[in-house]
Amino acid sequence: MFDNLTSNATPSLNALRAFEAMARTGRATLAAEELHVTHSAVSRQVKALEESLGVKLFTGPKNRLELTEAGRELLPSLTEAFDRIAWAVRQVRRDGDDLKLAVNASVSVKWLIPRLGGFAAARPNVRLQLEELAPQATSHRGADAVIRILPSSRLAEPGVTPFIPNHIGPVLSPALAARHADPLLAPRLAAQTHPQGWAIWAALAGVELPPAAERPFAHLHFAMDAALAGLGVAVLPWPLVAEDVIAGRLAAPLGFRRAESAFALIATPGRHERALAQLTAWLVAEGSKIPPAPTPP
Repeated sequence: MFDNLTSNATPSLNALRAFEAMARTGRATLAAEELHVTHSAVSRQVKALEESLGVKLFTGPKNRLELTEAGRELLPSLTEAFDRIAWAVRQVRRDGDDLKLAVNASVSVKWLIPRLGGFAAARPNVRLQLEELAPQATSHRGADAVIRILPSSRLAEPGVTPFIPNHIGPVLSPALAARHADPLLAPRLAAQTHPQGWAIWAALAGVELPPAAERPFAHLHFAMDAALAGLGVAVLPWPLVAEDVIAGRLAAPLGFRRAESAFALIATPGRHERALAQLTAWLVAEGSKIPPAPTPP
């Protein structure tokens, strides 16, 4: 009498969580960190889910997995469901204006955190909790919103508030610039979280990059610190380096080009809280204070 109940049973909740986290972050290792389990546990749960559903959810080599059509169909509903669960739990626990914000590491370290003192002074009622956003992710479990650099094609989507237009350009220390008449011949610093940065800038500038030694770094802010230390030249967003260029700690001899992207806040669907509205207004106001980027010579 129970055949109909078992034949269409919902897959394991752990398996669904593992798939959702892996699909959203783009990597099993990042999903494992978020779920506080091992990489192999995530892989096993995803495989078990595929067997339960009778479909493949990912395709391609392990280091470049992509969602199948079935995976793309399943992901949005799971993300929304898990977000609503996390939000409901937080609503029960909270006793004030808590705000959970996920931010790309470089944007957090080099732009947001240095300015948060002003926000805290202006909005002492808001308790802001920061978490790191995975490099390619546009949502984060339980977050009220995320902040990241977003392509222009997505800036008009519901819940998206752009607050700084993005310009990118090569920067290096003044001492290194003095040794290289052509900054493109200096050692090239590249961020693994934004590996296409140099190619994007070259296309915008209409130049062909000459051969040069390349030094990889994990994040944009690592590449920026390396540029400040005189280790090479890095293509970086103007909002992250504006203060250092203006102060003369970094040189930008080739100026900056307008990129097809912007710094943006992405509100999680269903969040219409006072604290989020206050943060959004503050971000727009702070973004308006960024001075214009130097134009190319």
